[in-house]
Amino acid sequence: MAVRKKEDEIFPNAAGIDVGASSHFVAVPARSSDDPVREFGAMTDDLNAMATWLIACGVDTVALESTGVYWIPVFEVLEQRGLKVWLVDARQMQYVPGRKSDVQDCQWLQKLMSLGFLRAAFRPDAEVCELRAVARQRDILLTEQASWVQRIQKALVQMNIQLTEVLSDVMGLTGELIIRDIVAGERDPQTLAKHRHSRVKASPEEITKALTGNWREEHLFVLRQSLAMYDDIARHLTECDTKLQAELKNLGEKKIDLGQPPRIGSKQRKEFGYSGLS
Repeated sequence: MAVRKKEDEIFPNAAGIDVGASSHFVAVPARSSDDPVREFGAMTDDLNAMATWLIACGVDTVALESTGVYWIPVFEVLEQRGLKVWLVDARQMQYVPGRKSDVQDCQWLQKLMSLGFLRAAFRPDAEVCELRAVARQRDILLTEQASWVQRIQKALVQMNIQLTEVLSDVMGLTGELIIRDIVAGERDPQTLAKHRHSRVKASPEEITKALTGNWREEHLFVLRQSLAMYDDIARHLTECDTKLQAELKNLGEKKIDLGQPPRIGSKQRKEFGYSGLS
């Protein structure tokens, strides 16, 4: 690696942070402190102490390793304290030759950042981060709810209640009404079959036949519990949907400067169907 002089540094006041689960190692330029490498804990007070030390050392830019989710609190605290934080992928450092064996990760990160050898990963605005977190939580809940539907189906099959043979969706309108009636105590197949929706292809006789099985208590217990878990997740999904709608409304109300539209001629307008911004 070609050696750069001090005056060639792009970010002369950069720091590097090696992020860990229980502590973080921080390196600042050697001229900034008598002790240029320090270890800080992961508690919020420790992170604030880290930010105070970095500011006292004259640091204005911080390279932060994207390790698991441990970097998120560090990023947010440093950003709130006015520091410019670059989230970098640790794999970038593997492709830069010349590292000495006695240099810690945070020192190497600080060196590469000061020389401009690192690229920042995309980090959306706070509002988008909040929206994305809720959307990801919703996806997790949907996956978890689907697993409880599978448990419901398993309990039904163990009782030889073959709803999957006559319904395309066990938790559709007909299937859900039948299952809830079973949990409520109904056992008569003909009574349960009356929940059949007119769009269901299977006949009432076929559904009645599919609902003739054994009603062992252990399987009914699992069915009740699985349905309760399904309903509980449904309530959380409703909360997520409400939160998402509120966040989307907030984003929609914000004025975003899109800049001036490009000046293009009539030929390009016709070719691309461009009509300008209204």
